[in-house]
Amino acid sequence: MVSVKRVAVIGSTGSIGRQTLEVIRTFPGHFRVAALAAGKNTSLLAQQVKEFEPQFTYHTNGTHDIGLSRYLPLEDLVALEEVDLVVMSPSGISGLKPTLQAAAAGKTIALANKESLVMAGDSIMNLARKQGCSILPVDSEHSAVWQCLQAEKAVKRIILTASGGPFLNYSP
Repeated sequence: MVSVKRVAVIGSTGSIGRQTLEVIRTFPGHFRVAALAAGKNTSLLAQQVKEFEPQFTYHTNGTHDIGLSRYLPLEDLVALEEVDLVVMSPSGISGLKPTLQAAAAGKTIALANKESLVMAGDSIMNLARKQGCSILPVDSEHSAVWQCLQAEKAVKRIILTASGGPFLNYSP
């Protein structure tokens, strides 16, 4: 029998959050949405709450509940006992505090928010080691690098291209 992972999706209305919910929708016997967090897109968040029926939500448009889902501050939401896995996909600095809080709570973190590691990588990784939690890179280049490093052969060199982000519209 498969153990059902209770998931908090931080950034649920963004691209990675929506893709995460698609995976959960595809494998309902493996995952259950325990919490959803979004920025200002509360109309999409409300649709997600209606479909996935999470117990808790967070959004930046005040402190009101959505449907039957109870509003919690983001740092509290990622540390809930009812959460096994935190998918961390907000953009920029908004992901730093909840990533630190999830690590402090010993949660498995599926990290798409690269900026958190750029800003506080040593602190996050040290806290994760201390708490015995895993950080799994799930977005683009950092996931590909992580997967390469899991290979049986030694990696001699890694080259990261400036393919997107702030360099997207620059010429080579």
